[in-house]
Amino acid sequence: MAKNTNIRISLPAVCFVWQIAMIILFGVFIRYDEESDTHWIEHRRKKNISTNLENDFYYRYPSFQDVHVMIFVGFGFLMTFLKRYSFGGVGFNFLIAAFGIQWALLMQGWFHHLDENDWKITIGVENLINADFCVASCLIAYGACLGKVSPVQLMVLTLFGVTLFAVEEYIILELLHVDAGGSMVIHTFGAYYGLTISWVLYRPLLSQSRHLQGSVYHSDMFAMIGTLFLWMYWPSFNSAIADHGDGQHRAVINTYLALASSVLTTFAISSISQNNGKLDMVHIQNATLAGGVAMGTASEFMITPYGSLIVGFCSGIVSTFGYLFLTPFMEKTLKIQDTCGIHNLHAMPGVIGGIVGAITAASASESVYGKEGLINTFDFKDAVANRTVNIQGGYQAAGLFVAIAFGLVGGALVGGILKLPIWGDPADANCFDDDVYWEVPEDEDENVLSRHQNMNHARGIPDV
Repeated sequence: MAKNTNIRISLPAVCFVWQIAMIILFGVFIRYDEESDTHWIEHRRKKNISTNLENDFYYRYPSFQDVHVMIFVGFGFLMTFLKRYSFGGVGFNFLIAAFGIQWALLMQGWFHHLDENDWKITIGVENLINADFCVASCLIAYGACLGKVSPVQLMVLTLFGVTLFAVEEYIILELLHVDAGGSMVIHTFGAYYGLTISWVLYRPLLSQSRHLQGSVYHSDMFAMIGTLFLWMYWPSFNSAIADHGDGQHRAVINTYLALASSVLTTFAISSISQNNGKLDMVHIQNATLAGGVAMGTASEFMITPYGSLIVGFCSGIVSTFGYLFLTPFMEKTLKIQDTCGIHNLHAMPGVIGGIVGAITAASASESVYGKEGLINTFDFKDAVANRTVNIQGGYQAAGLFVAIAFGLVGGALVGGILKLPIWGDPADANCFDDDVYWEVPEDEDENVLSRHQNMNHARGIPDV
């Protein structure tokens, strides 16, 4: 059935109206926090802070830069593998991330940083990092729908995705008091949110675009750029808001080792799965990152360096086998068309991370962590000061189920909204093609062919 993909009115309307709404809401609610305000000098004096170097900016900004690169470069270029959808992969990633970080600052602020005295939200560099985390879940969801939805649908997906994320994050962090890392709150939620939306938006005739679903040599190279940026900066992603000192240090080490381990197992499984032993670039682009996803929850825990290698080892195997067997099964049997394979890179490793986090927390001991280390690592203070590690392990497991539930239920509801025939989404035969929403220049090959034809015409040689 023919569809109207003209978004000349709808996309500008959404962008202008929502951006004006952000300006108004920021004006009403958002203020600088005490470390970014001009009253910092007075705050230093009051708190007896000796130097500007103790401002949180100097602790967090390097990590913020790394996470920011992951969001806009890593995720964006990872989605450029399709032969005719590179503009959409990078461009729409740019659009929804830029909107999402603004909405996330408000939503997370209302849940975590709202001053009940003056109803204002104060923000600093750590809030910017958390906003990037929130946006990451929406970009993961985008991966399942890549090439099949309009930019207006993506804005709606992000609006609801950020909202659901903020609620889910509040329940897991504040009510369950779980050390969530990124495995559950970001990856598991984002993956099941996107997969459920893709299931609701199932396209029975998507095979009409089958010729555009593959990659070409240069598109896979661009996607590999995204992989390498993500791989290099993932230790910052898992450690960005960890406690200063040993917690942050340990999170970097654990993530780094898990990532390294997942690379080797991915190469091994990819090679052994082919009769001729050749490697599949899809596996290398994605499953090599599975160790970073799986290490999110337990990255601050005393999982030990060899334990990190085991997590990466198992995650690489599971993720690669997912691309080999589960992706075709999900599309054929479960009617889930997962363009980027987010189930294999984010959902399954995210679940592994949640399970590892629960087991590691439940098996923690004072002899390993020390009394103060146990309190600091699991934040056993105030209302949960008397919580035991066994109980903490149970709450960690509960956090995983909350993330999955929000992804499934939220994805079903949002998918129903996106299914309405008003968003300018492409027809089944026009998916995975930048030409639907972008002004696309002629390919170099077409230009060369045109020049040859012009030369032949000048010589009186007819076209073949």
